[in-house]
Amino acid sequence: MQRGSTIGAFLLLVTAAIWGLAFVAQRAGMEHVGPFTFNAIRFALGAVTLLPLLLLTRHRRLRAVSAGTIRFGLGTGVVLFAGASLQQAGIVFTTAGNAGFITGLYLVMVPLLGIFRRQRVGAVRWVAVGLATYGMYLLSVTPGTAVNPGDLLVLASAFFFAVHVQLIDHAAKRLDALLLSVVQYAVVAAGSALVAVLSETLTRAALSAAAPAILYGGIGSISIAYTLQVYGQRNVEPSHAAIILSLEGAFAVLGGWLVLSEVLSARALAGCFLMLSAMLLSQLWPQRHGGPVATHARLPQPATGGGVPAEIAD
Repeated sequence: MQRGSTIGAFLLLVTAAIWGLAFVAQRAGMEHVGPFTFNAIRFALGAVTLLPLLLLTRHRRLRAVSAGTIRFGLGTGVVLFAGASLQQAGIVFTTAGNAGFITGLYLVMVPLLGIFRRQRVGAVRWVAVGLATYGMYLLSVTPGTAVNPGDLLVLASAFFFAVHVQLIDHAAKRLDALLLSVVQYAVVAAGSALVAVLSETLTRAALSAAAPAILYGGIGSISIAYTLQVYGQRNVEPSHAAIILSLEGAFAVLGGWLVLSEVLSARALAGCFLMLSAMLLSQLWPQRHGGPVATHARLPQPATGGGVPAEIAD
């Protein structure tokens, strides 16, 4: 496995861990504030905490990359806002287990969407996707659950998260990652704040009670994790990235066990094992057979300028 790909996979694994453990914080925060208030503050916090780093480390390059990055960040911000909002709204009407499983379906949607970018996913990778999907089912869904409107909202959010993964892959290699992160977080914060003002009530006491969860959600889940996703995907193709990020569910269960003293059932352990197996199969199989993890073919440059790397799996 190439060094850049290994580092990228590790960064995505850390991202999945932070996102999974954020379910504990989010569950606590939602007891005090509404979903759009929670999203508005945590995404705003994510943008604000990254802004000084952006100004200190990238100020000499901002003029060269700002126009294209800002335009692209506005688009990815809208997509991320749609995914985060639909997921939060859906959780109100469905169980956390259903939401976790259905959200994870984005890992199946990512390679399907990649077909439109001339990406090809090999048979072994599809086996890995199948293992990860079934593992997430065992991990998150108990027998007898039924589809309800909340499930459909979360399913729609999974589609937008899959689009976001492909968009980040499209831009990560040629745009300023920090500036892109700040712009898209600001878009999500602004959209969430607008909906929160129109539909939710916030008190000082509620905000104080939710502050620890919001801090983790803003600094950990947003500032650190989404930025690690951008850097990690520079050398990891979307189908690989989706499988690694699907381990978010496993880390959520682990966090519940460690922090909330929740018990891991045999069914949940089996799901964790299948998801880990899928990740290892996806990452190690091409190397075992002596081929590269991915080959890169340059597509024709779009009218907006800049090449679009198409990562074609073996």
